[in-house]
This record gives sequence, C-alpha cells and structure tokens, in this order.
Amino acid sequence: MVNDPYQLSDVHDDFRAMVRQFSEDKIAPRAEEIDATDEYPADLHEEMVKADLLSVMFPEDAGGAGADSITQAILVEEMSRVSASAVMIPLLNKLGMIPVLLRGTSDQKLAWIPKIIVGEEQAAYGLTEPEAGSDVAAMRTKAVRDGDEWVINGGKRFISNAGVATVYTIFAKTNPDAGHRGISCFIVPADTPGFEVTRYEHKMGLHGSPTGELTLDDVRIPGENLVGEEGEGFKIAMMTLDRSRPGIAAQALGIAQGAFELARDYAKERKQFGRRIIDNQAIGFMLADMDMKTRAARHLVYEAHAMIDRKDAQLTYVAAAAKAFASDTAMYVTTDAVQILGGYGYVRDYPAERMMRDAKITQIYEGTNQIQRVVMAKLLGR
Repeated sequence: MVNDPYQLSDVHDDFRAMVRQFSEDKIAPRAEEIDATDEYPADLHEEMVKADLLSVMFPEDAGGAGADSITQAILVEEMSRVSASAVMIPLLNKLGMIPVLLRGTSDQKLAWIPKIIVGEEQAAYGLTEPEAGSDVAAMRTKAVRDGDEWVINGGKRFISNAGVATVYTIFAKTNPDAGHRGISCFIVPADTPGFEVTRYEHKMGLHGSPTGELTLDDVRIPGENLVGEEGEGFKIAMMTLDRSRPGIAAQALGIAQGAFELARDYAKERKQFGRRIIDNQAIGFMLADMDMKTRAARHLVYEAHAMIDRKDAQLTYVAAAAKAFASDTAMYVTTDAVQILGGYGYVRDYPAERMMRDAKITQIYEGTNQIQRVVMAKLLGR
C-alpha cells in the first residue's frame, strides 16, 4: 500500500525560491557561454561554495547540512532548469562520494567531504570502462595487494568530472575469478603517481562538464583507501546507482521544466495569421502534453528521493522508473520545444536546441533506459 509517498513543506518551498533566484542570477547568464566554449565554469563552482549549496548534498555526520533528499532534488531540478551543465557540479561531487557515504569509515568521510563542501577538493566516480558499461562485471581494471598497499592497473572511460576532480572512487577487480563478487572499491587521489587523464570526449551536450578517459599505471594507494570490504565493490556500485539515478531524474526534470516554460512563453507571444500560436489547437495540445508529462515525472522523482531517506525496499525499482520516465520526458519535451519554436528552436539564439542536446545524455548515463527497464522487469518477476 502506498501512503504519502512524499510531502513538501514550507521549508522546501522557501529553498526552491532561493535556489531559483541563485540560478537565475548566477547560472542563467553564463549558460550560453558555457555551452559555446565547452569550458568548465570554475566561477560557478566558487559561487556555489560561497552560497553553501554543496553542503546540501551531504549529511551532517560528514560535515554537510543534513538536508533531506527531496531538498537535494529541488536543488538539482532548479539548477537544471537553466543549465544542465552547471548542475553537474553538485551532482558529481555527491556521486563521487556516495560509495564513501555508504560504506566508508568516519575517517574516510571526514578526510574528503568537508573539503569538497568548501571547494578545496572535487570528486568523481570511476566505474565505466571501454568493455564494461552496462555489464559492470566485465571490467578489466585490477587491484593487487602488495603488503600494506594496493596496486591498481587499468583504465576507465566516460568519467564525468575527469581532470577537475581531485579524488576518484575507482572500482577494480581484486579477484578476477570471482565475477562481480571479485570487485572492490578504492579512494584514489588524482595526484597519485601513475594516475592520469589521457583524453577528453567531445560531446553532443553537457558542454563545460568534462568527460574523460583515465589511465592507472601501477597506481599505489594505502590499504586504508579500500572502501568497505574486499569484494564488496559490485554491491557498493549498485547501491550507489540506486541513489544517483534519482539525481539524474531530477536533472532531466529540470531540463524538461525549463524547455516547457520556454516553449509556452514563446507560444503566448508568437503570432501567426493574426493570433497567438498557443491558440492553435495543435500547439496547445503539444504544450498540454509537455506539461502533463513533466508534472508526472516530478511525482516519480520526488517519490524516489523520499525512498532514499526512509530506506524503502522498493528504492531500486522506483529509482529506475524515475530515471527512465523523467529522462524520456526530458527528451520528449525538449524535442517538442524545438518544434514549437520552429526555426528559432534550431538556432543557438534560443536555448531550446541546447536543452535538447543536454537531455539526450539523461537517457544514457547512470544506466541506459533499456537497463532501467531490465531492472524493473526483473523485480516485477520476483
């Protein structure tokens, strides 16, 4: 039985108003330039630190504000409404530390998270490899114990925040014969000898948020950098995805909301044949569908975030559903926004085409939407 899947308070409303104002004042004026130059917006990272917004993503026992997960969803949604790239700053710093929050020691948490909150460090998550995308167990990166140290060799692909991050959570096989049970998770500082970002991707969207390839060549780290127990890596990775997929869903939701508002406002102002184009049933119905799907996505996104806090047993299912539905919605809404704006939607004078390009990745990363449906179908069959 589902009863009150989530509740919003005046505190949530006030926080939304604050983040929306921050996003309009600080992020929106930079969004077009970030997309055009594909340069990391270090100034926006600094502004987020000044506003103490990164602390919202972390619990009190790790030095954070201790905000609930719906508050975090609101932050991501509101920033994504104006720039899907800028919101990667809080999203990726949280993602890189989720394994540490889940299974790390108090010393591991306090060594990194307080410094991330004040902008001294940045984090990234290193799971994907050239031959191990959806099939995590196919990874080839290996870690071998050598006395009190671990020696890691291998490579990672499509790593968000590459080159910006100063610390990475890296997954590697410590028992190659044990399949997914032979994977472990490690904290790897970026300045460790043998660790290198060897190339950067040229992406369709999310410009300004670097994605790169990592090479680990005899990277030595102390034994204390193991997160959790040896062989727990696959479990940690899956638990991390259960908690990061709702964040991507919130990002997709924000993109959809921004695109809907852009298209609606344009349709109310644009006149053809002597009347506003929103008064044409074809356009009005398109906007109604865009708004309807966005509102429906919001409910799934908030429900998934509420489940994180109450440790709901159905989190895996609802996180997958929220991620798939919200990202499909973002792609649908942004595509129709481009259509409604017509020629203006196709050119860079308006942000519609940027929103459409940014939306696509939400259907792909943190597990493709095909994988989300595989997860859901398996759980339905139990």
